Amino acid sequence: MNYDALFHDMTLDYLRPAEPDVGRITDFRFRCAQSEASQVLLVWGQEHRKMKLSETDNGFDYFDISVNIGKDPFRYYFEITGKDGSFIRYDKRGPVHDIFESMKFEVIPGFSTPAWAKGAVMYQIFVDRFCNGDESNDVMNGEYSYNGLSAKKVDDWNQYPDPKTDFCEFYGGDLAGVISKLDYLQDLGIDVIYFNPLFVSPSSHKYDIQDYDHIDPHFGKIIEDDGDILPQFEKSNKKASRYISRVTSKRNLEASDELFAKLVEEAHKRDIKVILDGVFNHCGSFNKWLDRERIYEDARGYEKGAYISGESPYRNYFSFSRDQWPYNGNYDGWWGYDTLPKLNYEGSKELEDYIIGIGKKWVSEPYNADGWRLDVAADLGHSAEYNHRFWKRFRQEVKKANPQAIILAEHYGPAREWLKGGEWDTVMNYDAFMEPLTWFLTGMDKHSDEFKPIRVGNAREFFDTMLYQAGENFSMPSLYTSMNELSNHDHSRFLTRTSQKVGRCDTLMSASADTGIKKYQMRQAVIVQFTWPGAPTIYYGDEAGVCGFTDPDNRRTYPWGHEDKEMIRFHKEMIRIHKACPELKTGSIRELYAENNIIIYGRFNRTAAIIVAINNNSFEVTRDIQVWPLGIPRNAKFKQLLVSDGTGFDTAPTTKTAKDGVMCLTMSRNTGYVLRYNSFEAVSDEEFWSDNFFKFD
Repeated sequence: MNYDALFHDMTLDYLRPAEPDVGRITDFRFRCAQSEASQVLLVWGQEHRKMKLSETDNGFDYFDISVNIGKDPFRYYFEITGKDGSFIRYDKRGPVHDIFESMKFEVIPGFSTPAWAKGAVMYQIFVDRFCNGDESNDVMNGEYSYNGLSAKKVDDWNQYPDPKTDFCEFYGGDLAGVISKLDYLQDLGIDVIYFNPLFVSPSSHKYDIQDYDHIDPHFGKIIEDDGDILPQFEKSNKKASRYISRVTSKRNLEASDELFAKLVEEAHKRDIKVILDGVFNHCGSFNKWLDRERIYEDARGYEKGAYISGESPYRNYFSFSRDQWPYNGNYDGWWGYDTLPKLNYEGSKELEDYIIGIGKKWVSEPYNADGWRLDVAADLGHSAEYNHRFWKRFRQEVKKANPQAIILAEHYGPAREWLKGGEWDTVMNYDAFMEPLTWFLTGMDKHSDEFKPIRVGNAREFFDTMLYQAGENFSMPSLYTSMNELSNHDHSRFLTRTSQKVGRCDTLMSASADTGIKKYQMRQAVIVQFTWPGAPTIYYGDEAGVCGFTDPDNRRTYPWGHEDKEMIRFHKEMIRIHKACPELKTGSIRELYAENNIIIYGRFNRTAAIIVAINNNSFEVTRDIQVWPLGIPRNAKFKQLLVSDGTGFDTAPTTKTAKDGVMCLTMSRNTGYVLRYNSFEAVSDEEFWSDNFFKFD
């Protein structure tokens, strides 16, 4: 029996519907080589059901069975008996002798993720560094103090972030700037904007929320602008009257909220969705519920914070170790940071209700955001039991408010417990995308803190890690919406990783992040990013050649006016290919070839197939690649959609041919190829005219 012919996954070609409701009759399909299998069984629990041969096509037999999957997770695999007497089982790893429980296929009845998010092209924006569209809302020099440092307005847009003071340095990026660049994002081909936090906060990164109810006026609009900056040498923000006016004025806050609603409206006009960052595990010491900085102590319309008074209505929102009021600083900080007070959900049902309300508010009228990215989501609460209970409720309430909202979590490590259909939709895909791809191409870890030469080009490790991490964590609805990033605000820029320099900007000069880089390797990574299952996500500026060590150096400004236009053009081509080929959004994936510094895989459905080939060697190689397992005709012609090498990239169409199911592929050094077979499309003009005859009267 030819094991290479065996195939099943949970895409629509092999599981229909791919996201079945509870109690739904579901069709399962399994593929074998023609006339080789005498029996195929679908196995779940104690059931062994014989499948029926229903179709023969292109040298393959297709076996089908229909089953009522019930209401509980439906975990299954296959048993195949060959006419030659051979016997094999099949789970997510492919043909195996012994089944791993964690690698069984799993259908979760009733669990679906938004169709718009599957394979969506996302774009992450760190707002302060993207574009300054309104200078009137810029943070002023000395406006207030944060963690012992004065707020600073950076006048030079191109200045590198300071590794020690970046959290209170502001370049002036805002929502007006984003609105002014929506046409750029539309032209690039973006489907979704994911914003780093937008809510009122004293830092440039805004992961220390001050007020969840409103957009920060420094990102939005400042209408009332009274008071003075903090006097020189003064550290108490109680005297920062200009800042207090800006962030507590209801007119400023409401105008900023309205600007966000306008941004979402304008984005939606361009068919671009908007995802917000939800930082619900902890808030900031400036937060109005705590008010350690005494911003709200005398502000009109605000209750006393829990730091100010033991009688505060927010007293139980935080965990205090001592009863020492007024001005009680004995509260629990996340990872011990007193600037990041941990929220005490178990101690306050009111807090839980409030945050659930925030989750609903921003995905509803008039704001209409399209979902949430959840910061450190697995840390919320003080116990795993509460964590799961909270996210179940969060999902129910948010989905009621907006059934098409996505719930996407930041998470490292095993995520299966949260991806069972009742909590998160999916995760930022570190384990089954960013890390294995970075190791394979560069040998670097995602922070640029470590270089391991032995991991460079380890194709077997790459495929196995991708397979096992995806198989053990994801069902189909989560995998095809997972956020596949090369870089983001927490890790070094991928382009800098290609230099294989170990260090950060506090140990190496920031400018050194720009040197020794390999743009061809960045292009190879982007090729994989836009052809792998999931939602390819660009960190703002990656497409323009921005470099940087890990944070804060990765938070450099977008280089308007001196972009790497060739890199932008390359991204546009890969986005165009991704969006033009349905098999890249929801199709199957299969490894085709693995060798040191070479990976080749296919994405396919019943009508088309993409072959992606990466040669990370510094020399040319020629290999024979079996392509028939993609289900295509044995003698098929492929159109080369794109090739990238050390000199650049090319999209001029050329033709490559597979004979008897094998393609002889010559790959020059440091290359990436994207080839496509399409049963509905002529590969070349010559083939078109040979296949079509027109009679002219």
